[in-house]
Amino acid sequence: MRNFTESSKKVELSMRLSEFEIPPMQDVLIIGKKAPIGSEAAKRMVNILSPDQYEIKKLEHPSIEAIVIRKSLLNMLPQDKLISLVLEEGEKIANETMIVKVQLNITIIVSKSIEV
Repeated sequence: MRNFTESSKKVELSMRLSEFEIPPMQDVLIIGKKAPIGSEAAKRMVNILSPDQYEIKKLEHPSIEAIVIRKSLLNMLPQDKLISLVLEEGEKIANETMIVKVQLNITIIVSKSIEV
Protein backbone atom coordinates (compact mmCIF):
# COMPACT_ATOMS: atom_id res chain seq x y z
CA MET A 1 0.00 0.00 0.00
CA ARG A 2 1.32 3.42 -0.94
CA ASN A 3 0.89 6.42 1.32
CA PHE A 4 1.10 9.88 -0.14
CA THR A 5 3.06 11.87 2.37
CA GLU A 6 3.75 15.10 0.55
CA SER A 7 2.04 16.93 -2.22
CA SER A 8 2.84 20.29 -3.71
CA LYS A 9 1.55 22.27 -6.63
CA LYS A 10 3.19 25.25 -8.31
CA VAL A 11 1.99 27.43 -11.14
CA GLU A 12 4.41 29.29 -13.41
CA LEU A 13 3.11 32.15 -15.52
CA SER A 14 4.64 34.13 -18.32
CA MET A 15 2.84 36.99 -20.01
CA ARG A 16 3.39 38.92 -23.22
CA LEU A 17 1.62 42.27 -23.40
CA SER A 18 1.44 44.41 -26.53
CA GLU A 19 -0.69 46.99 -28.30
CA PHE A 20 -3.96 45.75 -29.82
CA GLU A 21 -3.70 44.70 -33.49
CA ILE A 22 -5.76 42.96 -36.17
CA PRO A 23 -6.46 40.06 -35.89
CA PRO A 24 -7.25 40.91 -32.29
CA MET A 25 -7.64 37.60 -30.56
CA GLN A 26 -5.09 36.46 -28.01
CA ASP A 27 -5.60 34.90 -24.61
CA VAL A 28 -6.70 38.13 -22.89
CA LEU A 29 -7.68 41.65 -23.95
CA ILE A 30 -7.49 44.50 -21.44
CA ILE A 31 -10.00 47.20 -22.43
CA GLY A 32 -9.54 50.75 -21.17
CA LYS A 33 -12.56 52.81 -20.11
CA LYS A 34 -12.13 55.19 -23.09
CA ALA A 35 -10.80 52.65 -25.60
CA PRO A 36 -11.97 52.79 -29.24
CA ILE A 37 -14.18 49.76 -28.57
CA GLY A 38 -15.89 49.09 -25.27
CA SER A 39 -16.76 45.85 -23.54
CA GLU A 40 -20.07 45.40 -25.42
CA ALA A 41 -18.39 45.80 -28.82
CA ALA A 42 -15.61 43.44 -27.69
CA LYS A 43 -18.24 40.92 -26.65
CA ARG A 44 -19.87 41.05 -30.10
CA MET A 45 -16.47 40.77 -31.77
CA VAL A 46 -15.37 37.68 -29.84
CA ASN A 47 -18.75 36.04 -30.29
CA ILE A 48 -18.41 36.46 -34.06
CA LEU A 49 -14.73 35.46 -34.32
CA SER A 50 -14.63 32.75 -31.64
CA PRO A 51 -18.10 31.82 -30.36
CA ASP A 52 -18.22 30.54 -26.76
CA GLN A 53 -14.44 30.68 -26.30
CA TYR A 54 -14.12 33.95 -24.37
CA GLU A 55 -15.67 35.51 -21.31
CA ILE A 56 -16.03 39.25 -20.69
CA LYS A 57 -15.33 40.42 -17.14
CA LYS A 58 -16.37 43.97 -16.33
CA LEU A 59 -14.19 45.52 -13.63
CA GLU A 60 -14.36 48.18 -10.97
CA HIS A 61 -11.04 49.81 -11.86
CA PRO A 62 -10.00 53.46 -12.32
CA SER A 63 -8.86 53.08 -15.96
CA ILE A 64 -9.77 49.55 -17.12
CA GLU A 65 -13.38 48.79 -18.08
CA ALA A 66 -13.13 45.06 -18.68
CA ILE A 67 -11.00 42.13 -19.65
CA VAL A 68 -11.83 39.54 -22.27
CA ILE A 69 -10.39 36.20 -21.25
CA ARG A 70 -10.17 32.82 -22.96
CA LYS A 71 -12.48 30.42 -21.08
CA SER A 72 -9.95 27.58 -21.19
CA LEU A 73 -7.60 29.66 -19.01
CA LEU A 74 -10.30 29.91 -16.36
CA ASN A 75 -10.25 26.10 -16.13
CA MET A 76 -6.55 26.19 -15.22
CA LEU A 77 -6.54 28.88 -12.53
CA PRO A 78 -9.17 30.39 -10.27
CA GLN A 79 -10.78 33.38 -11.99
CA ASP A 80 -9.97 35.92 -9.26
CA LYS A 81 -6.28 34.95 -9.15
CA LEU A 82 -5.92 34.99 -12.93
CA ILE A 83 -7.61 38.37 -13.31
CA SER A 84 -5.56 39.78 -10.44
CA LEU A 85 -2.29 38.61 -12.03
CA VAL A 86 -3.21 39.96 -15.46
CA LEU A 87 -4.24 43.32 -13.98
CA GLU A 88 -1.12 43.54 -11.83
CA GLU A 89 1.06 43.62 -14.94
CA GLY A 90 -1.44 45.06 -17.42
CA GLU A 91 -2.23 48.20 -15.48
CA LYS A 92 1.47 49.11 -15.57
CA ILE A 93 1.25 49.73 -19.32
CA ALA A 94 -2.46 50.10 -20.09
CA ASN A 95 -4.25 53.39 -19.83
CA GLU A 96 -7.92 54.26 -20.24
CA THR A 97 -7.67 54.77 -24.02
CA MET A 98 -5.87 51.51 -24.83
CA ILE A 99 -6.76 47.96 -25.70
CA VAL A 100 -3.91 45.68 -24.73
CA LYS A 101 -3.66 42.09 -25.89
CA VAL A 102 -2.05 39.60 -23.56
CA GLN A 103 -0.49 36.31 -24.56
CA LEU A 104 -0.53 34.13 -21.48
CA ASN A 105 1.26 30.81 -21.11
CA ILE A 106 0.43 28.75 -18.05
CA THR A 107 2.46 25.75 -16.95
CA ILE A 108 1.17 23.73 -14.03
CA ILE A 109 3.82 21.77 -12.15
CA VAL A 110 2.73 19.04 -9.77
CA SER A 111 5.11 16.99 -7.64
CA LYS A 112 4.24 14.27 -5.17
CA SER A 113 6.20 12.05 -2.84
CA ILE A 114 5.06 8.56 -1.95
CA GLU A 115 6.28 5.97 0.49
CA VAL A 116 7.21 2.69 -1.15
